[in-house]
Amino acid sequence: MNDARVRRPARPSSPAFGPRSLRIASLALLLGMALPSTAQTPTLGPGHLPPPTQPLPYRAFPATPAQPLAAGFDVARFEAMAEQLVQGQRVPGLAMAIVQNGRILSARGYGVTDVVRPQPVDAHTVFRLASLSKAFAGTMAGLLVNDGSLRWDSRVADYVPGFQLVDAGYTRQVTVADLLSHRVGLKAHNAFDRDIEGNAEYYQVAQKLASAPMQCAPGQCYAYQNVAFSLVGDVVFAATGTFYEQEVQRRIFEPLGMADASLGLAGIEGAARWARPHVRSRNGWVSLNPKPTYYRLPPAAGVNASASDMAQWLLAHTGHRPDVLPAPLLATLHAPVVATPGEMRSGWRRDRVHSASYALGWRVFDYGGEEVVFHAGAVQGYRGLTALLPGRDLGIAILWNSESSLPSGLLPTIIDRAVGLPAQRWLDVDTDFGSDNLMADGEAPSSAPAGGASASSSVAAPSPR
Repeated sequence: MNDARVRRPARPSSPAFGPRSLRIASLALLLGMALPSTAQTPTLGPGHLPPPTQPLPYRAFPATPAQPLAAGFDVARFEAMAEQLVQGQRVPGLAMAIVQNGRILSARGYGVTDVVRPQPVDAHTVFRLASLSKAFAGTMAGLLVNDGSLRWDSRVADYVPGFQLVDAGYTRQVTVADLLSHRVGLKAHNAFDRDIEGNAEYYQVAQKLASAPMQCAPGQCYAYQNVAFSLVGDVVFAATGTFYEQEVQRRIFEPLGMADASLGLAGIEGAARWARPHVRSRNGWVSLNPKPTYYRLPPAAGVNASASDMAQWLLAHTGHRPDVLPAPLLATLHAPVVATPGEMRSGWRRDRVHSASYALGWRVFDYGGEEVVFHAGAVQGYRGLTALLPGRDLGIAILWNSESSLPSGLLPTIIDRAVGLPAQRWLDVDTDFGSDNLMADGEAPSSAPAGGASASSSVAAPSPR
């Protein structure tokens, strides 16, 4: 790629993106290459539909009233389960939000922010969302489609002229929807994540896409990506003239009342109360400083949010903020685009999920006959899950500040109760986070003292996988 493919600079206060001079140079290059958008949403009608591999700009939103929750759905019971998970520091801290029928049923925190300097987690404690951020990227792009600034079938190369794949014809084929549904066609899953994990800058790594082996033509196969997915941030910049982070703040966080939400390392560290990441040692949990690496991919992994924020996010994605996210747009964002059968291999997914697909920043599961719109997120010291049940008008978000996967069993426990499936013992079973697990997990130092240690004396190494 040529040097038109540069990283959008971080906020000036952020220490995560290199020296000040590099940020200024990147800004100058970006402003020089930004293209105005001339894309318009196509008029739908006979002979005017987008290619069949692309989502429609709008889809019909089901008018069927939501089914009631099954008998025995008890929010107080789920809150008690969350409390049990933090007892004895099985996990240091956890936050959970549950919404249904336009109401917030629960938005609370449990446990502590840091095992060394503990403060209680509350509804406004900020956690790192990792790959849950992808739904925000899909939503941001969808808002521009709604405006007419983009189409789902807009070509990425028209907005990011430095973008290149190994084949020039393939380069011209990649669309915005391909980015958001992981259908760029790359052979490797998570291509170049090791470079990001090795502290490389996004714009440097994005240039390597020009030499990445291809598995198929764009739009024809699925391979989960973080670097390629993050090109959507450059598309947003070119279409709006505003950096991705600022657009998400203006178009999503502020109108939805997500007052604690932010993007980037500076965002989480600047929060009034935030949960530190924890990894395991032989003597217990070790708290660390958040790693900056995947924050360099804001569309793929840059968002931070609290339980209070996630409650508002869930309300919007269950259709109760049409002033911000209209129903036809939600139907488009949540509609399956490409099959992902590999996401049914382990844990509760193996037992409950009958089919799996990827939409636009969201996964879509057939969960025991119920549609579940879902995403997981995992990065060093943080885990998270979100799920929407459109047929029940139900939304669930669970965030925690440790590498433990035990709390993941809380999600299928809640879904089973909501739809009336027989109870299973999910909470004592570790679950593989699959593709949504960023390559940032590591072993804490074995010399950590009992009861935990602070980041000042502990460094976690990258996973060898």
